[in-house]
Amino acid sequence: MTVHPNLQPAIDAWTHSIEAINDLVKPLAESDWNRATECPGWSVRDVVSHVIGVETEMMGEPRPIHTLPRDLFHVTDEFSRYNEVQVDVRRCHTALEMTSELELIVIRRARQLRNETRGPQTPIRWPLGSGNEQPLERALVVRAFDVWTHEQDLRRALGMPGNLDSPAAVICRDFLLGALPKVVARDAGAPPGSAVVFDVHGPLEFLRTVRVDQQGRGTIDSSVSLGPTVTLAMDWETYARLACGRVQPEAALGRIKVEGEPGLAEAILREFAITP
Repeated sequence: MTVHPNLQPAIDAWTHSIEAINDLVKPLAESDWNRATECPGWSVRDVVSHVIGVETEMMGEPRPIHTLPRDLFHVTDEFSRYNEVQVDVRRCHTALEMTSELELIVIRRARQLRNETRGPQTPIRWPLGSGNEQPLERALVVRAFDVWTHEQDLRRALGMPGNLDSPAAVICRDFLLGALPKVVARDAGAPPGSAVVFDVHGPLEFLRTVRVDQQGRGTIDSSVSLGPTVTLAMDWETYARLACGRVQPEAALGRIKVEGEPGLAEAILREFAITP
């Protein structure tokens, strides 16, 4: 039995991004592993540790038994505490230990995914502290999204841009666009009858309109809106950084063009980040 065709795009995207991470960090000097990233409190080593840790848990391996230090300012809730265990346990690892473990987990996890025989809706345990199950297809999309996002964290920290239009970037775009109706209609409180246009250029170009109906529900489509309430234009990397909480709106305003009602635009940008 072969991999279900609905699962293959996410598997291919994940493979492309995690192999890119492997190639990025393999030649790094020891000092480069300590470079800060846009993830609060996390270095290059910490981001790679997180990727390794989640993939080991996706394979069903037990979590390490480890007590976190009390002075980690960026650990503010149970979700961040859960994530931090796999990170902190590797903070003493050398560059060689990190690259060796990453290379091994890439090989093992890729082999597991190549041999995946379950259907897209098969419920699987989701490891990130929630105690919930997710359909396999959704879990693989989230893993492709997460790995690409962290690939970009590493690229910015190391000054090595690339893969902004990779297969995982497309999955990331669609994942983030799926959250826009909620961001605009519920979180930002756009009034009924509003139309908010997102005009994104760069390696991934797209135009989307979020429309809020008379019941306050948001929908999204790719049609042009005449006389929108708000138009937000920016490049794709800025869009992804904002939506993934890597940069605050006020720090990115020079890369965002805003037209229309300023109060609503400000509220949308304030609520734009969807990752924890």
